[in-house]
Amino acid sequence: MVDVSAKPLSKRTAVACGKIRLQRETLNLIARDQIAKGDVFATARIAGIQAAKQTAQLIPLCHTLPLGQVKIDIVAANDNAEVKCTAQTVAQTGVEMEALVGVTVALLTIYDMCKAVDKGMQIYGVDLLEKTKDAVAVSLCATQSSRAKPSQRDVAHKATATAKRSR
Repeated sequence: MVDVSAKPLSKRTAVACGKIRLQRETLNLIARDQIAKGDVFATARIAGIQAAKQTAQLIPLCHTLPLGQVKIDIVAANDNAEVKCTAQTVAQTGVEMEALVGVTVALLTIYDMCKAVDKGMQIYGVDLLEKTKDAVAVSLCATQSSRAKPSQRDVAHKATATAKRSR
């Protein structure tokens, strides 16, 4: 794993998308909630969110990240469903793997739930659309500093100064 411990915390967001080609009749069955395994898109959303949260267990060298948000959007069109996953964290490394895992598992869930009625499904176009990083102010030390003992204030002040220098 890459050492990111010296990097400052940043608000990080990543958006990934992918598509699954489905027969028109399969999309109609999904819309009418007539797939035997249940509500396809609701299940795919939950599966994608769960998968994003498990990324570090699935990809060996990924860091475990505290995810602040994972959102899965699914839009059905003429002959496909498009899945978009947005993942967000405040961490020292990016969240793009979580977004890619989320979108991929959501697509695989749609595939699994519809395979009995649609033998021609194809997953395609899985891609990272964007990733952003914004600086985060270190305010926890300053807030707790006023209630801290003198020795704790020194440690908090040094941590804040180090964080400001590293930006």
